[in-house]
Amino acid sequence: MNAAAGAMLHVMAGVLRDAQGRVLLAQRPPGKHLAGFWEFPGGKLEPGELPQLALMRELREELDVQIEPQDGTPLIRIPWRYGERGLLLDAWQFTRWRGEPKSLEGQALQWQMPCDVDLTMLAPADRPILQALRLPAIYAITPADVPPDHAEVWHTHVAAVLEQGIGLIQLRFPLWSIEEVRALAARLQGLAVRCGASLLLNGDVEGARQLGEGVGVHVKASQLDQLKERPLPWSQLIGASCHDADQLAKGAQFADFATLSPVAATASHPEAAVLGWSRFQALAEAAALPVYALGGMAPAQTEEARKHGAQGVAGIGAFW
Repeated sequence: MNAAAGAMLHVMAGVLRDAQGRVLLAQRPPGKHLAGFWEFPGGKLEPGELPQLALMRELREELDVQIEPQDGTPLIRIPWRYGERGLLLDAWQFTRWRGEPKSLEGQALQWQMPCDVDLTMLAPADRPILQALRLPAIYAITPADVPPDHAEVWHTHVAAVLEQGIGLIQLRFPLWSIEEVRALAARLQGLAVRCGASLLLNGDVEGARQLGEGVGVHVKASQLDQLKERPLPWSQLIGASCHDADQLAKGAQFADFATLSPVAATASHPEAAVLGWSRFQALAEAAALPVYALGGMAPAQTEEARKHGAQGVAGIGAFW
């Protein structure tokens, strides 16, 4: 746990996924804080209790199911504040348990596919957990030096990558006009929706708003600083470019995920001071949203990134 989270209430959340990929959600009962909102089941640690043992106890007491710590995989840790109340929500994912989940504390239960969950029905601290479930481990960004007359070539490239299962792609073509990028996104939009993927426009909030389903936006750090409210519906993804803790904190207010860079040296920004994995991990684990490692990354580094608190890896050259 990082220093900032040390004074927070440590709360464990169990993400139970069945054979169909559905997750179990529990509704907070009347009389409790955030009554009526849905959440991933779990609860706070008792004094001196180990986190995994606390989760075992909570799921047994709430749902009458038995988990084994070795069957769980860490998903994401979310530092959050509800007014003066600070908590660290520590989410672990399980696909194995014993017993049939049932309500032992009067809470309503439901199984849903992550893609079908309405984010607005979740308690705010649980929304980043759902986004971590939904988001893929690889985020591909198109090269910056593509000329506009290569639009047909890149339509073919992006379509092929979508069909290969890459679920998150940023269309970043700084040499193109806004209209040309929007036109490419519109041509690919139907395929992206069929593949369950998202195309993100670089900085073009209005274009994403016009195109709708399957198209989101990745905002630059300068744009992020100017935001006063979420610029798109929850159904459209928002990514944010971040380089430090302050930007990550701002991103958590308005975005679904962030990129944090540069983790390693890059040819495009050789003068930039690199974070390294240790600093990246400290920043990512203190952020209240999923974070991709960007800068000098390749798909083969996905597991390394996840060991250091990342959602996955993002990049350009090595991803095409």
